[in-house]
Amino acid sequence: MAITDINEYAHLTDSDVDALGAELDALRREIEADRGVRDVTYLRRTILAHRVLEVAGRLALIGSHRRSWWLLGTGALAVAKIIENMELGHNVMHGQWDWMNDPEIHSTTWEWDMVCASPHWKHSHNYIHHKYTNVVGMDHDVGYKILRVTRDEPWEPRRALQPLFNVILAATFEWGIGLHDLALKEVIQGEKPAEVAIPQIKEFGRKIGKQVAKDYVLFPALTGPNFRHTLTANLTANLIRNLWAYVVIFCGHFPDGAEKFTVDTLEDETQGQWYLRQMLGSANFHAGPAMAFMSGNLCYQIEHHLYPDLPSNRLADISVRVRELCEKYDLPYTTGSLWIQYGKTLRTINKLALPDRFLRDTADDAPETASERRFAGIDKALGLRSAIAEARRRRRLRRRAR
Repeated sequence: MAITDINEYAHLTDSDVDALGAELDALRREIEADRGVRDVTYLRRTILAHRVLEVAGRLALIGSHRRSWWLLGTGALAVAKIIENMELGHNVMHGQWDWMNDPEIHSTTWEWDMVCASPHWKHSHNYIHHKYTNVVGMDHDVGYKILRVTRDEPWEPRRALQPLFNVILAATFEWGIGLHDLALKEVIQGEKPAEVAIPQIKEFGRKIGKQVAKDYVLFPALTGPNFRHTLTANLTANLIRNLWAYVVIFCGHFPDGAEKFTVDTLEDETQGQWYLRQMLGSANFHAGPAMAFMSGNLCYQIEHHLYPDLPSNRLADISVRVRELCEKYDLPYTTGSLWIQYGKTLRTINKLALPDRFLRDTADDAPETASERRFAGIDKALGLRSAIAEARRRRRLRRRAR
Protein backbone atom coordinates (compact mmCIF):
# COMPACT_ATOMS: atom_id res chain seq x y z
CA MET A 1 0.00 0.00 0.00
CA ALA A 2 2.75 2.45 0.83
CA ILE A 3 5.35 3.37 -1.78
CA THR A 4 7.99 0.66 -2.19
CA ASP A 5 9.96 2.01 -5.17
CA ILE A 6 10.27 5.77 -5.05
CA ASN A 7 11.73 6.13 -8.56
CA GLU A 8 8.90 4.13 -10.09
CA TYR A 9 6.27 5.99 -8.09
CA ALA A 10 7.76 9.37 -9.05
CA HIS A 11 7.92 8.33 -12.72
CA LEU A 12 11.60 9.31 -12.79
CA THR A 13 14.68 7.45 -13.99
CA ASP A 14 17.80 7.03 -11.87
CA SER A 15 19.48 9.81 -13.85
CA ASP A 16 16.47 12.09 -13.32
CA VAL A 17 16.63 11.55 -9.56
CA ASP A 18 20.38 12.12 -9.52
CA ALA A 19 19.93 15.34 -11.48
CA LEU A 20 17.20 16.52 -9.09
CA GLY A 21 19.47 15.75 -6.14
CA ALA A 22 22.34 17.69 -7.72
CA GLU A 23 20.12 20.75 -8.21
CA LEU A 24 18.93 20.59 -4.60
CA ASP A 25 22.52 20.20 -3.39
CA ALA A 26 23.49 23.28 -5.38
CA LEU A 27 20.61 25.24 -3.84
CA ARG A 28 21.81 24.25 -0.36
CA ARG A 29 25.34 25.45 -1.09
CA GLU A 30 23.98 28.72 -2.45
CA ILE A 31 21.98 29.44 0.72
CA GLU A 32 24.83 28.40 3.02
CA ALA A 33 27.23 30.75 1.23
CA ASP A 34 24.76 33.63 1.54
CA ARG A 35 24.08 33.37 5.30
CA GLY A 36 25.07 36.49 7.18
CA VAL A 37 23.90 39.76 8.72
CA ARG A 38 20.37 39.49 7.30
CA ASP A 39 19.83 36.19 9.07
CA VAL A 40 21.43 37.24 12.36
CA THR A 41 19.26 40.37 12.43
CA TYR A 42 16.15 38.26 11.89
CA LEU A 43 17.06 35.91 14.73
CA ARG A 44 17.94 38.71 17.18
CA ARG A 45 14.66 40.47 16.45
CA THR A 46 12.75 37.23 16.96
CA ILE A 47 14.39 36.71 20.35
CA LEU A 48 13.63 40.31 21.30
CA ALA A 49 9.98 39.97 20.23
CA HIS A 50 9.62 36.83 22.30
CA ARG A 51 11.11 38.43 25.40
CA VAL A 52 9.05 41.61 25.09
CA LEU A 53 5.83 39.64 24.70
CA GLU A 54 6.61 37.37 27.64
CA VAL A 55 7.51 40.26 29.95
CA ALA A 56 4.42 42.20 28.83
CA GLY A 57 2.25 39.16 29.46
CA ARG A 58 3.70 38.52 32.90
CA LEU A 59 3.28 42.19 33.89
CA ALA A 60 -0.31 42.29 32.63
CA LEU A 61 -1.16 39.25 34.73
CA ILE A 62 -0.30 41.17 37.90
CA GLY A 63 -3.74 42.70 37.34
CA SER A 64 -5.30 39.44 36.16
CA HIS A 65 -8.29 39.82 38.50
CA ARG A 66 -9.58 42.20 35.82
CA ARG A 67 -10.87 40.38 32.77
CA SER A 68 -9.27 42.77 30.29
CA TRP A 69 -5.82 42.37 31.88
CA TRP A 70 -6.29 38.60 32.07
CA LEU A 71 -7.09 38.46 28.36
CA LEU A 72 -4.19 40.76 27.48
CA GLY A 73 -1.71 38.84 29.62
CA THR A 74 -2.90 35.43 28.46
CA GLY A 75 -2.80 36.46 24.79
CA ALA A 76 0.69 37.94 25.02
CA LEU A 77 1.97 34.91 26.91
CA ALA A 78 0.42 32.48 24.42
CA VAL A 79 2.01 34.28 21.48
CA ALA A 80 5.37 34.38 23.29
CA LYS A 81 5.22 30.64 23.95
CA ILE A 82 4.32 29.93 20.31
CA ILE A 83 7.26 32.00 19.06
CA GLU A 84 9.63 30.37 21.54
CA ASN A 85 8.56 26.85 20.60
CA MET A 86 8.01 27.20 16.87
CA GLU A 87 10.41 29.83 15.55
CA LEU A 88 13.10 29.58 18.21
CA GLY A 89 13.23 26.23 20.02
CA HIS A 90 12.36 23.98 17.09
CA ASN A 91 14.65 25.75 14.66
CA VAL A 92 17.57 26.42 16.99
CA MET A 93 17.67 22.76 18.03
CA HIS A 94 17.73 21.75 14.38
CA GLY A 95 21.10 23.48 14.21
CA GLN A 96 19.84 26.23 11.91
CA TRP A 97 21.88 28.85 13.76
CA ASP A 98 24.92 26.79 14.80
CA TRP A 99 26.96 28.53 12.09
CA MET A 100 26.87 31.71 14.22
CA ASN A 101 28.95 29.94 16.90
CA ASP A 102 26.96 31.66 19.64
CA PRO A 103 26.92 29.31 22.67
CA GLU A 104 23.59 30.77 23.87
CA ILE A 105 21.83 30.11 20.54
CA HIS A 106 23.10 26.68 19.68
CA SER A 107 21.49 23.29 19.16
CA THR A 108 23.62 21.77 21.92
CA THR A 109 22.65 24.28 24.63
CA TRP A 110 19.08 25.43 23.93
CA GLU A 111 16.35 24.25 26.28
CA TRP A 112 12.84 25.24 25.37
CA ASP A 113 9.77 26.33 27.32
CA MET A 114 7.84 23.05 27.35
CA VAL A 115 7.87 19.78 29.28
CA CYS A 116 9.77 17.83 26.62
CA ALA A 117 13.47 17.60 27.41
CA SER A 118 15.48 18.88 24.46
CA PRO A 119 17.81 15.82 24.16
CA HIS A 120 14.79 13.54 23.84
CA TRP A 121 13.21 15.70 21.16
CA LYS A 122 16.43 16.00 19.18
CA HIS A 123 16.70 12.20 19.04
CA SER A 124 13.08 11.44 18.15
CA HIS A 125 12.71 14.40 15.78
CA ASN A 126 16.05 15.38 14.26
CA TYR A 127 17.34 11.85 13.95
CA ILE A 128 14.43 9.41 13.74
CA HIS A 129 11.79 11.57 12.03
CA HIS A 130 13.95 13.53 9.62
CA LYS A 131 16.06 10.54 8.62
CA TYR A 132 13.17 8.10 8.19
CA THR A 133 10.45 10.55 7.18
CA ASN A 134 7.11 8.74 6.72
CA VAL A 135 8.69 5.30 6.51
CA VAL A 136 6.09 3.05 8.11
CA GLY A 137 7.56 1.21 11.06
CA MET A 138 10.60 3.48 11.26
CA ASP A 139 9.26 7.02 11.64
CA HIS A 140 7.41 7.14 14.95
CA ASP A 141 5.82 10.44 13.95
CA VAL A 142 3.54 8.51 11.58
CA GLY A 143 0.54 8.72 13.89
CA TYR A 144 2.66 9.37 17.00
CA LYS A 145 2.11 5.73 18.02
CA ILE A 146 -1.55 6.40 18.93
CA LEU A 147 -3.23 7.37 15.64
CA ARG A 148 -3.75 5.27 12.53
CA VAL A 149 -3.06 7.53 9.54
CA THR A 150 -2.33 4.90 6.88
CA ARG A 151 -3.91 1.57 5.99
CA ASP A 152 -0.44 0.03 6.13
CA GLU A 153 -1.15 -0.19 9.85
CA PRO A 154 -3.80 -2.88 10.49
CA TRP A 155 -7.03 -1.83 12.17
CA GLU A 156 -7.44 -2.75 15.84
CA PRO A 157 -10.48 -2.19 18.08
CA ARG A 158 -8.70 0.58 19.98
CA ARG A 159 -8.56 2.58 16.75
CA ALA A 160 -12.28 3.26 17.13
CA LEU A 161 -11.34 5.72 19.89
CA GLN A 162 -8.77 7.62 17.87
CA PRO A 163 -11.01 10.66 17.25
CA LEU A 164 -10.99 11.06 21.03
CA PHE A 165 -7.27 10.33 21.27
CA ASN A 166 -6.70 12.98 18.63
CA VAL A 167 -8.46 15.64 20.71
CA ILE A 168 -6.51 14.65 23.81
CA LEU A 169 -3.22 14.72 21.89
CA ALA A 170 -4.00 18.18 20.52
CA ALA A 171 -4.74 19.65 23.96
CA THR A 172 -1.70 18.02 25.60
CA PHE A 173 0.67 18.15 22.64
CA GLU A 174 3.76 19.15 24.64
CA TRP A 175 3.22 16.12 26.89
CA GLY A 176 2.80 13.83 23.89
CA ILE A 177 6.06 15.14 22.45
CA GLY A 178 7.72 14.77 25.84
CA LEU A 179 6.70 11.11 26.14
CA HIS A 180 7.43 10.33 22.50
CA ASP A 181 11.09 9.36 22.82
CA LEU A 182 10.70 7.54 26.14
CA ALA A 183 8.93 4.59 24.47
CA LEU A 184 7.30 3.59 27.76
CA LYS A 185 5.49 0.67 26.14
CA GLU A 186 8.86 -0.83 25.20
CA VAL A 187 10.11 -0.20 28.72
CA ILE A 188 7.11 -2.01 30.24
CA GLN A 189 7.50 -4.92 27.81
CA GLY A 190 11.20 -5.18 28.62
CA GLU A 191 12.27 -4.33 25.08
CA LYS A 192 14.12 -1.17 26.13
CA PRO A 193 17.03 -1.67 28.56
CA ALA A 194 16.53 -0.20 32.02
CA GLU A 195 19.98 1.42 31.92
CA VAL A 196 18.76 3.48 28.96
CA ALA A 197 15.19 4.08 30.07
CA ILE A 198 15.71 5.10 33.71
CA PRO A 199 18.05 8.07 33.05
CA GLN A 200 15.65 9.29 30.35
CA ILE A 201 12.64 9.03 32.66
CA LYS A 202 14.52 10.90 35.39
CA GLU A 203 15.51 13.65 32.96
CA PHE A 204 11.89 13.96 31.80
CA GLY A 205 10.78 14.14 35.43
CA ARG A 206 13.24 16.95 36.16
CA LYS A 207 12.01 18.89 33.16
CA ILE A 208 8.38 18.45 34.24
CA GLY A 209 9.28 19.69 37.70
CA LYS A 210 10.89 22.84 36.33
CA GLN A 211 8.01 23.63 33.99
CA VAL A 212 5.29 22.96 36.55
CA ALA A 213 7.10 25.00 39.20
CA LYS A 214 7.61 27.92 36.83
CA ASP A 215 4.17 28.11 35.20
CA TYR A 216 1.91 26.87 37.95
CA VAL A 217 3.65 27.88 41.19
CA LEU A 218 6.30 30.59 40.86
CA PHE A 219 4.73 33.03 38.39
CA PRO A 220 1.21 32.73 39.87
CA ALA A 221 2.71 33.30 43.35
CA LEU A 222 4.43 36.48 42.13
CA THR A 223 0.99 37.99 41.40
CA GLY A 224 -0.05 37.57 45.05
CA PRO A 225 -3.82 37.60 45.51
CA ASN A 226 -4.27 36.96 41.78
CA PHE A 227 -2.62 33.52 42.06
CA ARG A 228 -5.67 31.65 40.77
CA HIS A 229 -6.25 34.04 37.85
CA THR A 230 -2.60 33.84 36.80
CA LEU A 231 -2.65 30.06 37.14
CA THR A 232 -5.60 29.78 34.75
CA ALA A 233 -3.90 32.25 32.39
CA ASN A 234 -0.77 30.10 32.24
CA LEU A 235 -2.84 26.97 31.70
CA THR A 236 -4.72 28.69 28.88
CA ALA A 237 -1.54 30.02 27.25
CA ASN A 238 -0.03 26.53 27.27
CA LEU A 239 -3.24 25.08 25.84
CA ILE A 240 -3.28 27.64 23.01
CA ARG A 241 0.38 26.91 22.24
CA ASN A 242 -0.29 23.16 22.25
CA LEU A 243 -3.28 23.42 19.92
CA TRP A 244 -1.47 25.70 17.48
CA ALA A 245 1.68 23.54 17.38
CA TYR A 246 -0.46 20.44 16.85
CA VAL A 247 -2.36 21.97 13.92
CA VAL A 248 0.83 23.22 12.23
CA ILE A 249 2.66 19.91 12.63
CA PHE A 250 -0.29 17.77 11.52
CA CYS A 251 -0.92 19.96 8.46
CA GLY A 252 2.67 19.35 7.38
CA HIS A 253 2.56 15.57 7.66
CA PHE A 254 -0.90 14.03 7.29
CA PRO A 255 -3.02 15.73 4.61
CA ASP A 256 -3.62 14.12 1.22
CA GLY A 257 -0.41 14.04 -0.79
CA ALA A 258 1.93 13.49 2.17
CA GLU A 259 2.86 9.98 1.12
CA LYS A 260 4.02 7.00 3.19
CA PHE A 261 6.86 4.61 2.33
CA THR A 262 7.89 1.05 3.10
CA VAL A 263 11.23 0.15 4.64
CA ASP A 264 12.26 -1.15 1.18
CA THR A 265 12.70 2.45 0.01
CA LEU A 266 15.64 2.86 2.40
CA GLU A 267 17.68 0.12 0.75
CA ASP A 268 20.63 1.73 -1.07
CA GLU A 269 18.80 5.08 -0.90
CA THR A 270 20.73 7.81 -2.72
CA GLN A 271 20.83 11.47 -1.72
CA GLY A 272 18.50 12.26 -4.60
CA GLN A 273 16.01 9.64 -3.42
CA TRP A 274 16.20 10.99 0.13
CA TYR A 275 15.35 14.45 -1.21
CA LEU A 276 12.52 12.98 -3.25
CA ARG A 277 11.12 11.17 -0.21
CA GLN A 278 11.10 14.43 1.75
CA MET A 279 9.29 16.23 -1.08
CA LEU A 280 6.65 13.53 -1.48
CA GLY A 281 6.23 12.87 2.24
CA SER A 282 5.59 16.47 3.35
CA ALA A 283 2.93 19.11 2.77
CA ASN A 284 2.77 22.90 2.99
CA PHE A 285 -0.02 25.35 3.74
CA HIS A 286 -0.58 28.86 2.46
CA ALA A 287 0.63 31.61 4.78
CA GLY A 288 1.47 35.27 4.66
CA PRO A 289 4.49 36.65 6.56
CA ALA A 290 2.70 36.83 9.93
CA MET A 291 1.33 33.29 9.82
CA ALA A 292 4.64 31.98 8.48
CA PHE A 293 6.41 33.56 11.44
CA MET A 294 3.90 32.18 13.94
CA SER A 295 4.25 28.70 12.45
CA GLY A 296 8.02 28.77 12.77
CA ASN A 297 8.00 28.89 8.95
CA LEU A 298 6.71 25.32 9.03
CA CYS A 299 4.09 26.38 6.52
CA TYR A 300 7.06 25.50 4.29
CA GLN A 301 7.27 21.94 5.60
CA ILE A 302 8.49 20.58 2.26
CA GLU A 303 11.42 22.97 2.23
CA HIS A 304 12.10 22.37 5.92
CA HIS A 305 12.31 18.63 5.31
CA LEU A 306 14.69 19.18 2.43
CA TYR A 307 16.91 21.49 4.47
CA PRO A 308 16.13 21.07 8.18
CA ASP A 309 19.32 22.87 9.26
CA LEU A 310 19.02 25.96 7.04
CA PRO A 311 17.67 29.18 8.64
CA SER A 312 13.89 29.22 8.71
CA ASN A 313 13.69 32.77 7.37
CA ARG A 314 15.13 31.49 4.07
CA LEU A 315 12.44 28.90 3.45
CA ALA A 316 10.07 31.31 1.68
CA ASP A 317 12.74 32.07 -0.95
CA ILE A 318 13.74 28.41 -1.18
CA SER A 319 10.10 27.47 -1.80
CA VAL A 320 10.09 29.45 -5.06
CA ARG A 321 13.02 27.41 -6.35
CA VAL A 322 11.54 24.11 -5.14
CA ARG A 323 8.29 24.88 -6.97
CA GLU A 324 10.29 25.49 -10.13
CA LEU A 325 11.97 22.09 -9.74
CA CYS A 326 8.58 20.45 -9.23
CA GLU A 327 7.42 22.04 -12.49
CA LYS A 328 10.59 20.91 -14.27
CA TYR A 329 10.31 17.28 -13.14
CA ASP A 330 6.47 17.15 -13.23
CA LEU A 331 6.29 16.48 -9.49
CA PRO A 332 3.40 17.48 -7.21
CA TYR A 333 3.89 20.37 -4.79
CA THR A 334 1.40 19.59 -2.04
CA THR A 335 -0.08 22.73 -0.52
CA GLY A 336 -3.40 24.36 0.33
CA SER A 337 -5.02 26.61 2.88
CA LEU A 338 -4.35 25.80 6.52
CA TRP A 339 -7.92 24.74 7.19
CA ILE A 340 -8.24 22.69 4.01
CA GLN A 341 -5.06 20.83 4.92
CA TYR A 342 -6.24 20.28 8.47
CA GLY A 343 -9.68 19.24 7.25
CA LYS A 344 -8.09 16.55 5.09
CA THR A 345 -5.97 15.43 8.02
CA LEU A 346 -8.96 15.25 10.33
CA ARG A 347 -10.91 13.29 7.71
CA THR A 348 -8.11 10.71 7.53
CA ILE A 349 -7.89 10.35 11.32
CA ASN A 350 -11.65 9.87 11.69
CA LYS A 351 -11.96 7.68 8.60
CA LEU A 352 -9.21 5.26 9.63
CA ALA A 353 -10.83 4.81 13.02
CA LEU A 354 -13.13 2.46 11.09
CA PRO A 355 -12.27 -1.10 9.98
CA ASP A 356 -11.17 -1.32 6.35
CA ARG A 357 -14.36 -3.15 5.35
CA PHE A 358 -16.30 0.06 5.92
CA LEU A 359 -14.02 2.12 3.66
CA ARG A 360 -15.00 2.71 0.06
CA ASP A 361 -11.72 3.31 -1.77
CA THR A 362 -9.06 0.67 -2.15
CA ALA A 363 -5.84 0.93 -0.22
CA ASP A 364 -3.98 1.89 -3.38
CA ASP A 365 -6.09 4.83 -4.55
CA ALA A 366 -7.55 6.32 -1.36
CA PRO A 367 -6.68 10.01 -0.82
CA GLU A 368 -4.62 9.23 2.27
CA THR A 369 -2.74 6.27 0.80
CA ALA A 370 -0.82 5.75 -2.40
CA SER A 371 1.46 3.21 -4.03
CA GLU A 372 2.86 2.42 -7.46
CA ARG A 373 -0.29 0.36 -8.13
CA ARG A 374 -2.27 3.59 -8.13
CA PHE A 375 -1.17 4.13 -11.72
CA ALA A 376 -2.15 0.78 -13.21
CA GLY A 377 -3.31 1.32 -16.77
CA ILE A 378 -2.02 4.91 -16.91
CA ASP A 379 0.54 5.93 -19.53
CA LYS A 380 3.96 5.50 -17.90
CA ALA A 381 5.33 8.34 -20.02
CA LEU A 382 3.38 10.78 -17.85
CA GLY A 383 5.20 12.53 -15.03
CA LEU A 384 4.00 11.99 -11.47
CA ARG A 385 1.89 15.13 -11.21
CA SER A 386 0.23 14.42 -14.55
CA ALA A 387 -0.28 10.75 -13.59
CA ILE A 388 -1.90 11.76 -10.28
CA ALA A 389 -4.26 14.09 -12.15
CA GLU A 390 -5.21 11.25 -14.49
CA ALA A 391 -5.67 8.81 -11.58
CA ARG A 392 -7.98 11.30 -9.86
CA ARG A 393 -9.96 11.78 -13.05
CA ARG A 394 -10.47 8.02 -13.42
CA ARG A 395 -11.39 7.75 -9.73
CA ARG A 396 -14.11 10.38 -10.17
CA LEU A 397 -15.45 8.55 -13.20
CA ARG A 398 -15.60 5.25 -11.28
CA ARG A 399 -17.52 6.95 -8.48
CA ARG A 400 -20.05 8.39 -10.90
CA ALA A 401 -20.51 4.98 -12.48
CA ARG A 402 -21.44 3.37 -9.14
